[in-house]
Amino acid sequence: MAPLLFACRVFTVVAMIGSLSACGLHSAPPTFTASGFVADQGVIRLWRKDDGQQRPLVLMSVYSPYRGPGTITTLYEYQNGVLHQIRRTDADGDRDSIQLRFTREGTVSFMQRQLATRREKISSDDIALYKYQARRILEVSNALNAGQIRLLQGHWLQGEVRSCRGEVLKPNFGEQAEAWIAQRAANSSQPVSVAWLDGPGGRELLLVANDDFCRWEPTEASL
Repeated sequence: MAPLLFACRVFTVVAMIGSLSACGLHSAPPTFTASGFVADQGVIRLWRKDDGQQRPLVLMSVYSPYRGPGTITTLYEYQNGVLHQIRRTDADGDRDSIQLRFTREGTVSFMQRQLATRREKISSDDIALYKYQARRILEVSNALNAGQIRLLQGHWLQGEVRSCRGEVLKPNFGEQAEAWIAQRAANSSQPVSVAWLDGPGGRELLLVANDDFCRWEPTEASL
């Protein structure tokens, strides 16, 4: 796969934040947050851990395409709020993965790209692209947190959701969205997973899948 189809459509994200946010809310976000947005032909879900000064420590991005395989997980790690490392893996974990480590000045101190049968160097153009993507995803995360947009996930159980935290919720996604969920559930031998966004101004269903989101959803301790 080409370097992460960083699928962030800025106007789409801004519109989504505007529709789910409410004006005048400026309370500081917690140190561990989950959010997300609609991307090109898929969804990006974000989990983030900050230090006590609201500087990022770890930002985990999971890109899930609407069709076909190709989930990409990227970990951005920071030291004193400065990008220190990027680690990216595809759905198979070893088919295509990259690791980049940076000095405080932004110089590359370590790089590796692992393909199925070989390792190869990462080009300077790709390094520049990964650094750009890191800046953009952090900016989007900042905007989502400022708008108090929160991601929730869980198992769909006949109109209710058992969240990954064990809570039983009734999100009321709306007739069309729930019909879509019911159709997926009818064709699955196990409960389907759902992911959605909650904000002061509303709710938006992001993803329905047979994958068990709760099996791998990070927590503050694991991230």
